[in-house]
Amino acid sequence: MSSQQRRFTRVPRALGLVAAAATLALLATGCSTGGGGNSNSPYGFNAAKQDPKSGITILVDADRSAIAKAFQTDHPEYKVNIQTYDGNSGGTNSFQTKISLADKAGSGWPDVVWSGQVNDASWAAVGKNGAQAFAAPLDEGVISKKWLDGYTKGAEDPVTVNGHIYGVRDNLAPVVFWYNKTLFDQFGYKIPETWEDYQALGDKLAAEHPGYTLGTIGDSFTATLTDFWAAQAPIYTVKGNTFTANFKDSHTQKMIALLDHMLANKSINTVGMFTPDFAKVDKGKLLGIPGPTWFTGAIFASGAALAGQPGEWGAGMPLHWAGEPIATGNVGGGFWYGSSHSKNLKAEAAFLQYAVAGPQSVKLITGLPAYASTASAWLDAQVNGGFWADSDKFKDVVNTASTHIWSGWGATLSFSSEPAWNEIVAPALAKGQTIASTVDAWQKRYENQAQVNGYTVK
Repeated sequence: MSSQQRRFTRVPRALGLVAAAATLALLATGCSTGGGGNSNSPYGFNAAKQDPKSGITILVDADRSAIAKAFQTDHPEYKVNIQTYDGNSGGTNSFQTKISLADKAGSGWPDVVWSGQVNDASWAAVGKNGAQAFAAPLDEGVISKKWLDGYTKGAEDPVTVNGHIYGVRDNLAPVVFWYNKTLFDQFGYKIPETWEDYQALGDKLAAEHPGYTLGTIGDSFTATLTDFWAAQAPIYTVKGNTFTANFKDSHTQKMIALLDHMLANKSINTVGMFTPDFAKVDKGKLLGIPGPTWFTGAIFASGAALAGQPGEWGAGMPLHWAGEPIATGNVGGGFWYGSSHSKNLKAEAAFLQYAVAGPQSVKLITGLPAYASTASAWLDAQVNGGFWADSDKFKDVVNTASTHIWSGWGATLSFSSEPAWNEIVAPALAKGQTIASTVDAWQKRYENQAQVNGYTVK
């Protein structure tokens, strides 16, 4: 995944999410899904003339290029051209831009694309004005239904449009509380279980060990997806084609107050997790942080920003409000899309299956894999690897988190929620202002973006 998008190794999107809102895009005039384009095609769309000698182009971010290179090595029978891009990091829209240019030219489509944005099916499975959609419906002959049925329940919801599957997910990203056991033991602190515990611990930490922190909200995903989603804060909800941004809900208000409070006493900071400053400021000083399962490789593994020692870091249950059920966010989950324009659908399908369930997938997928058998092997490897503190609890923690994703946001947005934070909230925090002071502008930015994307704003 790309730096910021290590979470999408994205995003995934979540267990418990409603089917993707990609179907909303079909309401637009003149749009059709990729399927049904050619009644004579065994694939459910107007497939190009197949050429088994044709190579495939894989468009991928730098971090995901490892699995593409592994496929290239393990399957020399296929010609593979690997191209890198930003992985659609932070909602850049670069994936859609590249495909739009190919659509206009009538050629140049990549055969496979990885993206860390959950909302891409809303346009990739749709062809405007009668044009063929970029993404191929994989369940109509490109990949067998039996293989697709091997996914963890709900994992493929964000790429399911009108009952057909338009992508394969590499990982899930449920949020847990990562804690530095060495520091917790040294300070004599108890691992927090609720958001209230977390704030109280921040007060204690600020008073007794200034300079140590309980996390950062220096990236759009760490706040909007990790904290507000897990707080059950309806900063946006989607129901049908209706979009609502509710910043007055008690859960939203409580999380804003919590984050502003912890920013004020400096028990959290605004350092970007994928900037050089993160390791400089937080290495050896981070007591704990709510974060997705892909932190295993992206943050704590050897060579990562906070590379830890065996037994130093552990995974605790998701934070939740006192007196309320466990609920958490799902910060990431990347998706591979196969092109409906490919001249070698056999090679395309072979790669898609290899990327999420092949012999290198357990090692190269960062975080909890979305494919069930790969997930089971990954969890066993984590437990048996000797790296995690309290490893006997690791599997239960991750499984609990993955089955308690809060579904209150409704269907997946057809646009990224992250730019609003980057454009409105982050600059204000950099000036020493509070999150509370940005609420009106933040909400308005969401509403304007929703309206532009065809939602009815309530």
